[in-house]
Amino acid sequence: MSNSDNPKYGADFQKQVQQYFVNKYGPGFELEMKIPIGEPPKDHKFDIVNSDLGIVIECKRYTWTVTGNVPSAKMGFTNEAVFYLRFLPDKYVKYIVMLKAHHPKRQESLAEYYYRMNRHLLGAVKVAEYDPVSNELSVLTSLE
Repeated sequence: MSNSDNPKYGADFQKQVQQYFVNKYGPGFELEMKIPIGEPPKDHKFDIVNSDLGIVIECKRYTWTVTGNVPSAKMGFTNEAVFYLRFLPDKYVKYIVMLKAHHPKRQESLAEYYYRMNRHLLGAVKVAEYDPVSNELSVLTSLE
């Protein structure tokens, strides 16, 4: 798999997560929806939004490196997504949904690692991991 394939895999993952939420909550989950954030407000595009239910989701399809190291730059992009989600009003339920990714050298999934290392930054943002094979979503935060 080359890096040029990553956008396609990310978009496929986003659609799988969207379908999971549609199956759980019903229709209305839109891809790439803009919501104004900040002061003065400026539109920001979020991965999945259900305005009626007030749910906003950012998807991250990241894995451990081949050698089992942390993909540090990608964790930075995840923190950036949390940053944008935290600008949304409290009326929204906010999720970071990560791919369920394990490595033989690691005792935890990448999402579990991310939550453990960054929970102090999350506020009300929920971290979840989605397994596309089993179609299961696990919320890692105690906010669910």
